[in-house]
Amino acid sequence: MSGPDVRIKRVYDAASPEDGRRVLVDRLWPRGLSKDAAAVDEWLRDIAPSDELRRWFAHEPDRWPEFRRRYRDELADPRRSEALRRLRELARAGRVTLLFAARDEERNNAAVLAEILREPSEAGASGAGGQPPA
Repeated sequence: MSGPDVRIKRVYDAASPEDGRRVLVDRLWPRGLSKDAAAVDEWLRDIAPSDELRRWFAHEPDRWPEFRRRYRDELADPRRSEALRRLRELARAGRVTLLFAARDEERNNAAVLAEILREPSEAGASGAGGQPPA
């Protein structure tokens, strides 16, 4: 059995039928984009990284490994873990495209979430699941 079909895409890129369910995973609505143009099926703002972590990261490539670690830790927060459970449900139901506004298409919170969703998870596990030991 193959894992979930999870993709990531900039919310500013055109929607496609191949996207499946389109889920925005940023806390803030994308600047200059109407709700119609975004074609978002669901907005999980609670799954986004904290403002503090987002500001610290500032999309500096050398901070990426530490951002990934800290963000996974944040996903254990009850509000975020509930949003992650919802995302897991969506991924089990069919193709999901995680939408983000960042310019860096490889190093962003959606990439971390896709990585987590593709990892084997224990039945009923909450939080980031599948996280390698420290």
